[in-house]
Amino acid sequence: MAETTDRLEYRPRIKEMPSGERPRERLLRYGPSALSNAELLAILLRVGLRGQNVLELAQSLLAKFEGLGGLARASAGELTEFKGMGEAKTAQVLAALELGKRLPKILPEDCPQIKSPEDVVRVVRAEMEAEMTLLDQEHVRAMLLDAKHRLQFIAPVYVGKLDGVDIRVADVFREAVRRNSSAIVVVHNHPSGDPSPSAEDVRVTKQMKEAGHLLGIEVLDHIILAGNRHVSLKERGLGF
Repeated sequence: MAETTDRLEYRPRIKEMPSGERPRERLLRYGPSALSNAELLAILLRVGLRGQNVLELAQSLLAKFEGLGGLARASAGELTEFKGMGEAKTAQVLAALELGKRLPKILPEDCPQIKSPEDVVRVVRAEMEAEMTLLDQEHVRAMLLDAKHRLQFIAPVYVGKLDGVDIRVADVFREAVRRNSSAIVVVHNHPSGDPSPSAEDVRVTKQMKEAGHLLGIEVLDHIILAGNRHVSLKERGLGF
């Protein structure tokens, strides 16, 4: 008899994982701030599907919609079309995201205040970490800030090609204008692992600064992430 070379990969269900690795137990033990976006989303979804546990489903969902920002902008129809998402799960996710949108309007003093590049990196890494390992393209995000530089929203702007990103300045400011933001910080990743700004990064930064001046929206910084490193173009005096 010929030996079968195909092997069925075993994927443990959440309840089969050690208790210290289960999202719900981790939340109760360490608090919600200790969990990744994928873990928090997995708690909302509750169950996965055949061949994919709920944590993997959450990671796939975040990757598909390019993070929480994209997920928040998705329609009910787009979510229910995603494999593993039905009406009940979609309703739970949309309800949770809407509560998240409403909270800053109620308690603006609790929103993170951006005072340094390190503040930016801490907030954006938390928002992006679930899909960081999947980002083989350049993703551009705009952090929208109020007059006191408190975070309003992280808006997805663009997904680039493997060899770079073509940022349209109008896209950077679209959501900021809609939300009447006072300032923005632009963030994007370098899949190469090298956060060094390119000549194109500097050129686009200058364009964004000029456009922001015309719109009355200050561009506080442009930050590049790569692995565990980051570069602030403002700190280096590039484009500012």
